[in-house]
Amino acid sequence: MIHRHLPTLAFVLLLAACGKQGAKLGEGSSEITGSAGAAGAHQASKELVKCDAPVATLALVENPNGYTVSGSYGLPSSPVPLIRLLAQQSGCFRVVDRSAGLKATIKEQELKDAGILRKEGNTVHKGRGYEAQYSLTPSLTFSEQNAGREVGGLMAQIPVLNKFVAAAEQVKLKEAQVALLLTDNETTEQLAAATGSVRVTDLGMGGLVVGKLGGAGGAGWANSNEGKVIAAAFLDAHNKLVVQVRELAAKDLPPPVATKHGKT
Repeated sequence: MIHRHLPTLAFVLLLAACGKQGAKLGEGSSEITGSAGAAGAHQASKELVKCDAPVATLALVENPNGYTVSGSYGLPSSPVPLIRLLAQQSGCFRVVDRSAGLKATIKEQELKDAGILRKEGNTVHKGRGYEAQYSLTPSLTFSEQNAGREVGGLMAQIPVLNKFVAAAEQVKLKEAQVALLLTDNETTEQLAAATGSVRVTDLGMGGLVVGKLGGAGGAGWANSNEGKVIAAAFLDAHNKLVVQVRELAAKDLPPPVATKHGKT
C-alpha cells in the first residue's frame, strides 16, 4: 500500500521542502508588460509572438455570456483591455476602440453639432472613423480547487508521513482556461480560434509570481495571483492565435497614423 503512493507523495514532499511553486503556460511561464503605440511594442513580453505587419483593423468584443470565475478575487470585470494590449503589441492588428473611446468620440461630435466646440481647426469630423474589419471575442473560466486536502488525507493514513499533512493541505491548484475567437466582420466567418491555459501549483509558502503586468492593459490584473494566472492564459491563447493570423492575407487598411518624425 505504501509503495504504491510513494512516487506521488515524494514529489509533493519535495516541493514542500523546497518551498517552490510551479507554473505552466503552454511550454513555460511568461510575462505581460510594457506598452504599445507609435513607438511600437515597448518592453513587451519576450514570449509574445508577433507579426511582421498588421493584417486588419480589429475591435475587441465583450463576451455576451460574461466570464466565469469561481470565487471572489476582486478581479476586473473584463479581460478586454488586457487582450487589447496584447493585440496591439503583437503588430498583427490595428486596434479600434468600440467601448469607452468610441463613446468619447460620439460625445465630442455631439458637442460640435450643438455649437459648443470651436469650428475652425476642429479635428472631429463625421465619416473619419475606421471600420473594424475583424472582431475578437474572449472567453474565460477560472477555477481554484483545494487539492491539498485530498493529498493530506492520504498521507494521514500512512505512518511516518502523517506529520507532513499540514504542509500538504496547503496545496492548491489554480487553473485558467481561456479562448479567443476571431471573426471577419464582412463575411461573418470565424477565421481562427485559439485556447490558452495555465495551471499553477501554490504551496502557500510565499507570493505566486506569474510574470509582471504593466501599463493600462494590465491594470487590476497584477494585484492578485489569480489575475496573473488569467493574464498568462490569455498570453498563451494569443500566441496560438497569431500562428493562424500570419497565414491570412492583409485587408485594405486605412492610412497609417502619422508620427511627429513624419514616419508612418
